[in-house]
Amino acid sequence: MREQTEHPHHSIFLALGSNLGDRKANLYAAIDRLRRHIAIRRLSPVYETEPAYVTDQPSFLNMVLRGETALDPDTLLIFLKSIEQEMGREKTIRFGPRVVDIDILLFDDLRVATDVLTIPHPRMAERAFVLIPLADVAPALVIPGTGKTVSELVAALPEGGLGRILESREE
Repeated sequence: MREQTEHPHHSIFLALGSNLGDRKANLYAAIDRLRRHIAIRRLSPVYETEPAYVTDQPSFLNMVLRGETALDPDTLLIFLKSIEQEMGREKTIRFGPRVVDIDILLFDDLRVATDVLTIPHPRMAERAFVLIPLADVAPALVIPGTGKTVSELVAALPEGGLGRILESREE
């Protein structure tokens, strides 16, 4: 009898965004590529949002997914960046336009701070375009280091600032 090897399944939350080309197709193409190493458990609706930080660019489509992976955080980051490059993302100005952007929001209950990776995502609590879709998939989730749930962080956001739901697709 063969011994079964257990693969750790880390709980992850990723934010996806696109504001160039066919934005919706870009999001779903990224999701299809993510399936190589991620079991997708839940998808938020797709929201159309105004750009943050650098406002002279097209509006974004944003969403959040909850999934599981056997990858460690550093390998996951490399995998995500490879998808962005594969889909044509080019380095331009920070917070500038992009075909696709995939950020690690949370990885289990880890807190990571290196030169290339910070978990939980450092600007998550100030971004309605992240928190509101995250609340769609995990409203009671407590964000490590804050002691607050996603719903509590959403309630603390300034009014307005998030666009309309464009499309909802259940996994």
